[in-house]
Amino acid sequence: MQLIHGDCLEKMKDIPDKSIDLILTDPPYGIGVTKMKLGNAKEQKFHRGEWDATTPSMEYFNELFRVSKNQIVFGADQLCHYLPISRGWVFWDKNNGASSFADGELIWTSFDYPLRKKIVHWVGSAPKWEDTKGKVHPTQKPVKIIELLLDFYIERTKITRFCVLDPFMGSGTTGVACGNRGIDFIGIEKDDKYFEIAKKRIEEHLTTAST
Repeated sequence: MQLIHGDCLEKMKDIPDKSIDLILTDPPYGIGVTKMKLGNAKEQKFHRGEWDATTPSMEYFNELFRVSKNQIVFGADQLCHYLPISRGWVFWDKNNGASSFADGELIWTSFDYPLRKKIVHWVGSAPKWEDTKGKVHPTQKPVKIIELLLDFYIERTKITRFCVLDPFMGSGTTGVACGNRGIDFIGIEKDDKYFEIAKKRIEEHLTTAST
């Protein structure tokens, strides 16, 4: 595990071309989620900051594609103008019933493979749901969906030992999932508060898993 505090645009410039096997990331969508009322209009006690004020520029995505061989990107419907044409999309079905939250999320992948659906129950930031209790980031993803995407990568490539980079690490969920799978992980996070949250969360998870 390597956790890096800083702007991923600058940090990725130190990474050699195509040296990362897989980027698996959830970039800011630029929809102002830090200003929203979340959880059925109830204010959640997340650290807010300004990280979702805009989407990353094309320069970030140029670096992302330069350093990696394969990519899996959340929120692709918000970021498709940065992404090449691909048929290898994944639809994450959140199986959230009649809630007011989105039924699912579109995930772009670099694989030439037909659309696949992954079902993992998740109800946004709704505090009444057991599976979202303890959530520390407003756009945090469940560990299970990250694990299924790692499995999807292994199925496509037949590679079991590889390195994952998440240049927009947030609360560190990708790092937790990689720890569960024994996969090498590099995480980069610019926001001071979320870097410390991710660092603590991953370290505590790895300590618990090893005991």
